[in-house]
Amino acid sequence: MPASPTDLRSRLGALTLRDADRIRRRLDRARAGRGRRPDDGALAAIEEELRRAEARVAARRAAVPEITYPPSLPITERREELLAALRDHQVVVVAGETGSGKSTQLPKMCLELGRGVRGLIGHTQPRRLAARTIAARVAEELGTEVGDLVGYTVRFADEVGERTLVKLMTDGILLAELQRDRMLRAYDTIIVDEAHERSLNIDFLLGYLTDLLPRRPDLKLVVTSATIDTARFAEHFDAPVVEVSGRSYPVEVRYRPIEPEAPAAEDAPADPPAGAERGRRRRARPGRAARAPRDQIDAIRDAVDELCREGPGDILVFLSGEREIRDTAAALADADLPATEIVPLYARLSAAEQQRAFAPHRGRRIVLATNVAETSITVPGVRYVVDPGTARISRYNRRTKVQRLPIEPISQASADQRAGRCGRVGPGICIRLYSEEDYAARPRFTEPEILRTNLASVILQMAALGLGDVESFPFVDPPDARAVRDAVTLLVELGAMRPDRTLTPIGRKLARLPIDPRYGRMILEADAQGCLREVLVITAALSIQDVRERPTDQEAEADALHARFADPDSDFLTLLNLWRHLEREQRQRSSSSFRRMCRAEHLNHVRVREWQDLVRQLREVARELGLHRNREPADADSIHRALLAGLLSHVGMYDRTHREHVGARQTRFAIAPGSVLHRRTPSWVMAAELVETNRLWARTVARIQPSWLEPLAGHLVRRSYGEPWWDARRGTAMTTERVTLFGLPIVEGRRIPLGRVDPAAARRLFIEHALVDGDWRTHHRFAAANRAAVDEVRALEERTRRRLLVDRERLVAFFDERVGAEVTSARHFDRWWRAARRQDPDLLTLTPEVLTDPGAAPVDLDDFPTTWRQGELTFDVTYTFGPGAEDDGVTVHVPLAVLHEVRPEGFDWQVPGHRLELATALVRSLPKSVRRRLAPAPDRAAEALAGVGPEDGPLLEVLARRLARLAGEPVRPEDFDLSRVPPHLLVRFRVEDEEGREVAAGRDLAQLQRRLRGRVRRAVAAAAPDLERQGLRSWEVGDLPRTVEVEAGGRRVRGYPALIDEGETVGVRVLTSPEDQERAMWTGTRRLLLLAAPAARRDAERRLRAQPALVAARPPLPTVAELADDCAAAAADRVIATHGGPVWEERAFAELAAGARARLVPLAVGAAGRAGELVAAAARLDGRLDEVRAPVLAPAVADMREQLHRLVRPGFVRAAGLARLADIGRYLEGIRVRLDKLGERAARDREAMAGVRELEAAYAAAVDALPPARRRDPAVVQVRWDLEELRISLFAQVLGTARPVSERRIRRALAEIA
Repeated sequence: MPASPTDLRSRLGALTLRDADRIRRRLDRARAGRGRRPDDGALAAIEEELRRAEARVAARRAAVPEITYPPSLPITERREELLAALRDHQVVVVAGETGSGKSTQLPKMCLELGRGVRGLIGHTQPRRLAARTIAARVAEELGTEVGDLVGYTVRFADEVGERTLVKLMTDGILLAELQRDRMLRAYDTIIVDEAHERSLNIDFLLGYLTDLLPRRPDLKLVVTSATIDTARFAEHFDAPVVEVSGRSYPVEVRYRPIEPEAPAAEDAPADPPAGAERGRRRRARPGRAARAPRDQIDAIRDAVDELCREGPGDILVFLSGEREIRDTAAALADADLPATEIVPLYARLSAAEQQRAFAPHRGRRIVLATNVAETSITVPGVRYVVDPGTARISRYNRRTKVQRLPIEPISQASADQRAGRCGRVGPGICIRLYSEEDYAARPRFTEPEILRTNLASVILQMAALGLGDVESFPFVDPPDARAVRDAVTLLVELGAMRPDRTLTPIGRKLARLPIDPRYGRMILEADAQGCLREVLVITAALSIQDVRERPTDQEAEADALHARFADPDSDFLTLLNLWRHLEREQRQRSSSSFRRMCRAEHLNHVRVREWQDLVRQLREVARELGLHRNREPADADSIHRALLAGLLSHVGMYDRTHREHVGARQTRFAIAPGSVLHRRTPSWVMAAELVETNRLWARTVARIQPSWLEPLAGHLVRRSYGEPWWDARRGTAMTTERVTLFGLPIVEGRRIPLGRVDPAAARRLFIEHALVDGDWRTHHRFAAANRAAVDEVRALEERTRRRLLVDRERLVAFFDERVGAEVTSARHFDRWWRAARRQDPDLLTLTPEVLTDPGAAPVDLDDFPTTWRQGELTFDVTYTFGPGAEDDGVTVHVPLAVLHEVRPEGFDWQVPGHRLELATALVRSLPKSVRRRLAPAPDRAAEALAGVGPEDGPLLEVLARRLARLAGEPVRPEDFDLSRVPPHLLVRFRVEDEEGREVAAGRDLAQLQRRLRGRVRRAVAAAAPDLERQGLRSWEVGDLPRTVEVEAGGRRVRGYPALIDEGETVGVRVLTSPEDQERAMWTGTRRLLLLAAPAARRDAERRLRAQPALVAARPPLPTVAELADDCAAAAADRVIATHGGPVWEERAFAELAAGARARLVPLAVGAAGRAGELVAAAARLDGRLDEVRAPVLAPAVADMREQLHRLVRPGFVRAAGLARLADIGRYLEGIRVRLDKLGERAARDREAMAGVRELEAAYAAAVDALPPARRRDPAVVQVRWDLEELRISLFAQVLGTARPVSERRIRRALAEIA
């Protein structure tokens, strides 16, 4: 009968921890129910399993070998104390100096105490090399093989068996096991070695163990280090501290600062004390005070020289990086040290080159190493150390969010570690290239990595393990809150964590991938992009040390071989090309041949195997996560998009101004020299890492497209939007979108519908522009009806100059109440309206009641006519209500062809609806003295307009009469100041061609008519092309009609045919006014007469040339030819006037010409004789005026010369007429008389001249103000001759005047013609 459950449970305490836990769970599951005995068959199976477990424990206990301790190790002396501490305390802190034997002897002491039987003794190391070497050393001392009682597990190597009692491993391996064994039941003891390094893994392990130990009272923890802040750890774990000395030989420390301070002259001894340079704490070498400053390489050479004089022994020189090692090696090689081998030692070297530092040798060896040689490994034979006091320390820059590798001073603990590297084989010497004061001022311990690195991996694992907030996790040194925020920010960037610090599905998958979260994110994205096979290879390569080697003496050869794999745009694809090359070669070669090939091509075979192992491991994890490897090769863009998912904050945009790339948060970086893109300037790149040394460098770089970023970083980008606008073609409100990622613009000015980002604003703009303004393309009937209704109300507003349409907000509110909330564009509206119109087709129709402001006064449309009639003419009238606009007010549309027929009468009265406002403005334009009597102006204007209209005369005259009665004093039309009348109250005329296009516009009708006279005539003539002729030399046109009516622009237009003087010929033109016709007909008839009687002109010229004085006349006096033409024309004018004026019939002209032939010649010759005398007299006067030189008389001379040239000029005979030639002679005689008396009466002359010139200016102004047709009126012309008579009366009274004349008479005449 099987044992009872109670008996079985009582035996669990003797089993291994894992077996006990597993069998306990089986017992729990075997219960058939509460209070009932489990099934006998199940109990029997459990009992059998328990027996096997007991056998395994017995076998493990029996396998514990006999344990001995090397007496030479310092830790052996403290064995009993350590055993007691381990036996009595759950946690023990061992502070053992270098060489104490703690790493190899503590596992044996735990075995001696019976540990390692129920569970493994887990022994962690920070480096794989240390785990392997210590496992080998412990196995050797226990008389077993590695993999039997003592084993190790590192990445891609697991040498642990069923019998293993002590397991060496890296701290990362133990962290990975937490995913599967949260209680660490595989172990009964854990030794955390080299805890002083305070790596991120170590601090996390210690924090996790702090939380685990209370739940695992059977678990022992040993924390060891060569140098450690014992008080800090003792306080954290509440544990005893056991210190173990590790130096077998004394180490002398000498201080040789690179730039020592020279002692003051008065303090410096003449000679150093004997043996001073050999003291334990040496300050400086003799003779250095006066030496020029030296650099680090000089100081190392001096230190090596000094140590070489001390005796045999190898020298270990610590340096901060590979470049410093190469430079120092070159300098020491140049020193030609005898029997000395110089060996570099750093992580990127091949295994063979690294092994040179540990191999036996002859002579002296100088090892140039990075801080990899500080702990974990011991370089044999070293008796001397040179410590420059610096190292590259990984440090996270919270501002730039990148990991930096600056060169910084090391801590005291690290300095002591370096010093501890010597003195293993004999008394040692450590030369520090800094001062003792500098050493004393340095921090005691190196700052833990958790305080200077990105915590993303730790926080991700903690979240996956459910360990709570990082702030409450029991770290030895809690991380800075800013570092925690940065880590969370990175995880949010990768999509692994939400802002509330809960894991996303991506985050849960990332926690299961044994690589950096950035690389894990690449793998997950690769599944979506269909390039998982390639990305697994690339991420594995990024996770290990570069397999490519560059031996210091074969760099060029290595670079040339590696260049075969280079992709021109991507370092990532270069790695992929290398992988494919290795795969191809490995398939074709044997194992030994493949190793030789790797060596020949400077590829580290061990790292290649590590790369391959990691790829296999990642493939297995990807399979567990359900990711699918692509069968076909992926394209480069897909690969880069997948990689970009993990590098969103490692992108950069090229800045051409500064010739560098701008990265996230305005960091600036350059592409590292080793990249294929180093000497190129791609617009956008991504980098696997950004490392700050002497500057910020981007390593492992690829060219990318910014368009890839937005789909991957949708949760990170910031979007900003420009001012929205309405797009009538699309029927929606639009805006521009700017997308930035960490401050980098990845999208600029992209046009998007506003409804995507602000539906409320988009709906508002749709209502305003589409439904209210009608600015959209639509077929809906209500929209056309609404536009027509609004246009009608707005047209009425333009006519009345009053706001009748309801304000915009009311219309917006009308549609807002009716249109569905989901409508933000025309497309949404169409979908909504299809359903809404079935219920109410008129839902959105605007009625007059809706459109018209209820407070607006009623409108009488008759006061605002749309046409204007003048006689038989009818003009369209339009209205514009646009204050300040050029077309503001009433516009009368006048066809160009009838412009000449339009009279100004009536337009001054405006349309009835604006007449009162015009009259009010005119009242307000009156002088103030009058205006005061007419207040209030609107009332007086209304009284003045009562009962009168355009039929009563011009508006200004009517208003002046009516207002004079109201004001009780005279009001003249000229008292109104039209410049003060608002322009919109004056009728505007728009002259249009036949197509309705504007030719000209203005509010001065007369000015428009003068300006467009030529175009009007052409327009009229174009309507009667058969009537017009040109080039006629005789009457060949039959009878000319006095008027013609033609069709122009759809209107009946009246034209006035006339003969036109063309110079040598005559033409027929249809003119636009009777006045133009009259003037043209006279000159045309004159030209035909002269053509019919050419002898008149010929004989006149012959008569003129008989007078020698005329030939010498100078301009502006007329020439003989000009005077002959003038006399002939004047004679013809006399003949036409005598006949009664021009004729219109062909027969009448024949009669006129027949009679003219006998009269023209004597008239022309007589006129030539008299005109020639006048020109001769004018020439003589011109000469006399030239002789007057006195400046005081210059104004009078100028006045007389002006009068002279006005009287006698080209064309003066025709202009004055034959009857006036005698008067002109008298006027010339008057100039002579004035000139004769000028010297003796200069003052009186000036006074008289001022008066007459004032009158002449007034006459010129009056004539200019007249229409052209009136300027030839006899009354107007007579004033001109009266002014000449006035000059006779003022300057040559002796000659007498032809008629009474005075200044008063002339002013009266000017007033009459005005």
